Amino acid sequence: MAEKNLVNKMFEDLSSKLDKAFQSLKGEARITEVNIAETVREIRRALLDADVNYEVARQFTADVKDEVLGSDVLTSVNPGQQFTKIVYDKLVETFGGEKADIAKADTPPTVILIAGLQGSGKTTFTGKLARHLKQEHKRNPLLAAADVYRPAAVDQLKTLASQIDVPVYSIEQQDAVRVAKEAVSMAKSLALDTVIIDTAGRLHVDENMMNEVAEIKEAVNPHEILFVVDSMTGQDAVNTAKEFNERIDYNGVVLTKLDGDTRGGAALSIKTVVNKPIKFVSTGEKLEALSPFYPDRMAQRILGMGDVVSFVEKAQKEFDEKEAEKLQKKIKSDKFDLNDFLEQIQKIKKMGDFGDLVNMIPGASKALDDTEIDDDAFKPIEAIILSMTPEERQNPEVLNGSRRRRIARGSGTTVREINQLMKQFDQMKKMMKTMSKMGKMGRAMQGLKNLPIGR
Repeated sequence: MAEKNLVNKMFEDLSSKLDKAFQSLKGEARITEVNIAETVREIRRALLDADVNYEVARQFTADVKDEVLGSDVLTSVNPGQQFTKIVYDKLVETFGGEKADIAKADTPPTVILIAGLQGSGKTTFTGKLARHLKQEHKRNPLLAAADVYRPAAVDQLKTLASQIDVPVYSIEQQDAVRVAKEAVSMAKSLALDTVIIDTAGRLHVDENMMNEVAEIKEAVNPHEILFVVDSMTGQDAVNTAKEFNERIDYNGVVLTKLDGDTRGGAALSIKTVVNKPIKFVSTGEKLEALSPFYPDRMAQRILGMGDVVSFVEKAQKEFDEKEAEKLQKKIKSDKFDLNDFLEQIQKIKKMGDFGDLVNMIPGASKALDDTEIDDDAFKPIEAIILSMTPEERQNPEVLNGSRRRRIARGSGTTVREINQLMKQFDQMKKMMKTMSKMGKMGRAMQGLKNLPIGR
């Protein structure tokens, strides 16, 4: 059984502790200074344990307390719900309020400068950003390899660029300013509308690095400067962000490696400390593992409300409306077969990490309890189905003992795994048929437990 997916652990500690804190208000008829005192203390503790800056945590809980005690009691909601709503609003505010977009030049090319310490993920982010702008905003980017000191930095950037079919500008000399200036000129000559400049980092903030970034900034006058920071460094991330901002006055922050941080304190602290918005978050090495930062959606996920909007946006990219209607008819007429099942698995995989998707659905994580979700959970399922004949996929009821033994040999699995898959497939068919009639979220959550994952 594989280790539980790290994406699911983002803010896990904070989320569970906040949930525990809210429990103390259950059963209370109204909010008073007495009954919220312990809840507020628990929230402050939870924030500090999540590596949130002390002053940010103190101010956050003070503001929550003031707002709770100063708010009118709504007759339509209980005190616990009202308190949760106030904490949610405060989280959104702490994260920056609204999504912050990156700049776009009136006259192309738009020049974007990437800065940060060595090891923060600058080069990988440069590739991710190029992919994002190309796919989501129909831009034509050029990457500038201005990290001229780190061994293999240029090669790494070229490798990433080749995966997304984006050009890279580089030179043999160790002259980062020249690379940046010539890349902008090249973009103009090739009618490319965006230049993303990857700069060198150091193991710590030093004068040489700061001077070089400042020189590049002066030479190309970028429309956007993004500071990339490793969220796993906690308070160090916040301190580094502050130092960089004082020197180069960047426009926004990119938080990387959120998949490896169970606490997430840097995300909560950084906007307040440097007064610059978080613009992107990165949750893995894959080029598609990049998301624009939405303060309201992140607050929802921390409080266990899910992120339905992001889930729907991902689904819309992979699922055609006509195909969905066709599938619905198949489900209702009991014609949903293993070919359809395989097709849906492949589309779900394209949507991104399954564990991350589950976290977007309100209540799904709790419905699945501690089911461990393996990155490769779908591989044996695909192997089993692909080892079947067309007849077997369309009519699974023909799968007798000898057929199952043949499929097991062909797929590198066991008869027991095939039996388990078929049982789960039947359960899922029933669940999907019920859901198509009822459309109840609660039933959907119950049905998620029957998915062939994490076994």
